[in-house]
This record gives sequence, C-alpha cells and structure tokens, in this order.
Amino acid sequence: MRYEVTTTLSPQAAITYAKNYFGLQGVGLEVIDEHGTSVTLTGGGGHVSVIACSDGKKTTLELETREWDYPVRQFMQEVS
Repeated sequence: MRYEVTTTLSPQAAITYAKNYFGLQGVGLEVIDEHGTSVTLTGGGGHVSVIACSDGKKTTLELETREWDYPVRQFMQEVS
C-alpha cells in the first residue's frame, strides 16, 4: 500500500523520526537501506519505505508498506 502525508518536519528530521518509530526500539523493524532523505526497514514478513521531499515550507512523505499498514497510519497521524 502507498501513502502520502505532509509534515512541518525537515526531510532529515522526518527520516530520523521514521527510523526511531519503525526501528528496533519502536515497531521492531530493521533498517536495510538508508540515504539522506529515505529509509527502508524490514521485518515480520513485510517492509516500510519512507521518502521525504521538501518544497521549502513543508515536507511530503511518501510511504510504501507491506504488512505494516496500521503502524504506518499511526505514524502519519503523529507527523501530520
């Protein structure tokens, strides 16, 4: 499933937040790929990918998931 949400966080802050939220100390997923404005985590038979794009005033997060829809929706509520 693909989702999109806007946030006032900077792209880097949004990616850090996503890593903490979905990572081993949060939901329990493992980071398998990370760049400045994107991160992919995997575990439990699924994955979560987050890409952050900024237009200067706000940051748009594009999220893709398999098996982790509920935590992704919760994350979107927290950052929006």
